[in-house]
Amino acid sequence: MSTHLVQILLPQYDNEGQPFPQRLFAATRDELVDRFGGLTAYMRAPARGLWQAEDGTVARDDIVIFEVMADGLDRAWWKQFRVRLEGRFRQDTLIVRAMAVETL
Repeated sequence: MSTHLVQILLPQYDNEGQPFPQRLFAATRDELVDRFGGLTAYMRAPARGLWQAEDGTVARDDIVIFEVMADGLDRAWWKQFRVRLEGRFRQDTLIVRAMAVETL
């Protein structure tokens, strides 16, 4: 069975620029810790995502990253979890990505 690093990119602010309540991040953290036994959260120095919108302007998001190490990759569970997070954070699409890792 292979090990994967799964990263979840979560926005800090809603579409009106208001910060999401910390309880949303805490609920997400608790679900991941319960399922995977641990988590790394990058929350103090948020990353900035930039992309070109359809009208040509550059849009941005300040994001935090949650990551877990998972033995195997239950794609169905991750898809359902991503959809749940999209509802929780009122997003059309959230990025959840997985990379195979080799622990040295």
